[in-house]
Amino acid sequence: MYVEQIYTKCLAEAAYYIESNGEAAIIDPLRETEPYIEMAEKRGAKIKYVFETHFHADFVSGHIDLARKTGAQIVYGPTAEAGYDIYVGEDEEVFSVGDITLKLMHTPGHTLESMCLLLSDEKGNPNAVFTGDTVFVGDVGRPDLAVKSALTQDDLAGLLFDSIQKKIKPLADDVIIYPAHGAGSACGKNIGKETQTTIGEQKKSNYAFTITSREEFIKAVTDGLEEPPKYFFMDAAINKNGYDDIDAVMARNTIGLDPNEFEAEVKKGAIILDARDAEIFEKGFIPGSINIGLNGQYAVWVGSLIDHATPILVVTDEGKENEAVLRLARVGYEHVYGFLKGGFEAWLVKGKHIELVESIEPVQMLGIDHHTIIDVRNASEWHGGVLEGAELIPLSKLEAQLTNLDKEQKYLIHCAGGYRSMMATSLMKKHGFLHVKNVRGGINKIKESGFMLVIPA
Repeated sequence: MYVEQIYTKCLAEAAYYIESNGEAAIIDPLRETEPYIEMAEKRGAKIKYVFETHFHADFVSGHIDLARKTGAQIVYGPTAEAGYDIYVGEDEEVFSVGDITLKLMHTPGHTLESMCLLLSDEKGNPNAVFTGDTVFVGDVGRPDLAVKSALTQDDLAGLLFDSIQKKIKPLADDVIIYPAHGAGSACGKNIGKETQTTIGEQKKSNYAFTITSREEFIKAVTDGLEEPPKYFFMDAAINKNGYDDIDAVMARNTIGLDPNEFEAEVKKGAIILDARDAEIFEKGFIPGSINIGLNGQYAVWVGSLIDHATPILVVTDEGKENEAVLRLARVGYEHVYGFLKGGFEAWLVKGKHIELVESIEPVQMLGIDHHTIIDVRNASEWHGGVLEGAELIPLSKLEAQLTNLDKEQKYLIHCAGGYRSMMATSLMKKHGFLHVKNVRGGINKIKESGFMLVIPA
């Protein structure tokens, strides 16, 4: 028996390769298929099943392309309906992979079709459970992503309670838990940093395991839920209805444009996505660009800030173009009209107009008067303290609130570490805010610099 977790940090997503005696199964694959196919070929195995623990909302899964390329069968849990061929498994149904088995455990709550897969070894002993978005390290899946007119988030939370009590908690303490997500994913409220755990550990540390009252569980799971990224419901629909072949998407989205061609597309209404690191972006960028660096949760923030139907033009460091486009495709963003061939240097060589961002160190804030501070962290982060008098606007809501801000006012923008504040600064400059400064290092460095923080009411 061989099990490998394939973890993608930028999406905080875990896919799994399971193999025994020449047969393999993939659980929750990402959009690109090569890693799974190459792994199976290298190990001399044939991919028999592609299991989807549910219709994912945070990324577009590679199940359809993987099944098409390998002949594997796509398996979903009970109640699933899709716009392509799938096998809908039954609760407690057992699937053989070589000499091992995977038992489907229907665990509705995160979504109605959610399932977990219990892996038993060659001797029939339970070894691990692949929990999808039902159980994470220290957390459980949020119950507000599959709400329908006749089904509230409280209803789903109640189903999740039943699933954990009846299906997950009875498993032996030494059974390994392999979840679909780790820290940073918006599929849970406060997921732990580890990417695997055990049933026994979660019985001790996961609040969802220690609560025995259904009513208390519902309150705990639904309390403090932040609004999901706006692309989530689009991705769930794509995973449910189907999508274009990833190879075709990459072919039409990775077209190099010279500066003149690039500029012509901008004039037609395309948005410029600059995926370079913030410290490079601030030294010069094409006017109107939004900076979302590849060095962070790039795809998630694109999905949160840019409408999926808007044509996108990409600026990256040379050699990073394919990565930038592929990571967009992972979240269903396929309207990429091209990238700047030769990178930002090609724009400079042509002598075209650029803009800069003024960034300051936190200590420099002491000598700056008459500026409004905007804290673009999430609401859950403000409980640890904010600068007195700061405007508290989460980055995901900033653009919608720009009409409430004065373009003639001077602003200092900060987040937790500097990644989001540069996004916010670029977004404000795009909308005509001329007096905007980025605070490097965010609240972490601000605290180190001796600033006092207050707890917001």
